[in-house]
Amino acid sequence: MKIAITGSSGFIGSYLVESLQKQDYELILLDIRAGINICNWEEIKDVKADVFIHLANKSYVPDSYLDPKSFYDVNINSTLNILELCRLNNAKLIYFSSYIYGHPQYQPIDEQHPIQAFNPYAETKVICEEMCRGYNRDFNVPVIIFRPFNIYGKGQNEDFLIPTILRQARQGRIEIKDDRPKRDYIHVLDIVSAILDTIEYLPTHNFEIFNLGSGRSYSVKEIVEMVICLFNNDIKYNCLNEFRHNEVMDTVANISKINRVGWQSTISLLEGLKLMI
Repeated sequence: MKIAITGSSGFIGSYLVESLQKQDYELILLDIRAGINICNWEEIKDVKADVFIHLANKSYVPDSYLDPKSFYDVNINSTLNILELCRLNNAKLIYFSSYIYGHPQYQPIDEQHPIQAFNPYAETKVICEEMCRGYNRDFNVPVIIFRPFNIYGKGQNEDFLIPTILRQARQGRIEIKDDRPKRDYIHVLDIVSAILDTIEYLPTHNFEIFNLGSGRSYSVKEIVEMVICLFNNDIKYNCLNEFRHNEVMDTVANISKINRVGWQSTISLLEGLKLMI
């Protein structure tokens, strides 16, 4: 089986490639760091594969407000090109979406929960999911969409919450704007295991959406307390109590659907923090 991976040198991609190299797959790595621009159709139009795993996208939400055009250009055009390759190759797509549920109407949040694009980045994901539906409906492209909640792990962009907390802890002082929000965190290795479990899985009616999470949420304050305990140091902590407008206060993933496929989250938040430290 030939597997093409976009964003192969990125946070998730690097872990995924390492795991797939241990198995009997032929890998095609499509990454901007290797000089391959998947937004340019002429560069990738001749790629042949049985499965395309689309990880490449812009994802840091604050940047989506500063440069929205770039987010729309990259995330939408790259997805359209990969969908077209799937159509031409009669290939399956594994597409990485995001948390697009906005303020939860109920918890835990299942895949039938109404979606709400609450920032420019999330809007690009909603659009891309609709393109996936269209290619599935009109061209029978098999699609698996993953909606991961809050991913973390070693190698993540330093601007994200958990790497920021760990960096501050090493400096002896943690300062947080608002430590109340709770999120469902999932370790990158659990994300990779979900991909491995579904590479050869045939989605129902050729289209399937799966939440990825742990099924439990933790507040920022709880994470800080875990980190301080793990460092076993006299780390000073300060919460500025600066509350972000329209903040989502809690998210918990309903993961019963992906569980029925055979996948389970195996790395607890505490264990994941230990791995990062």
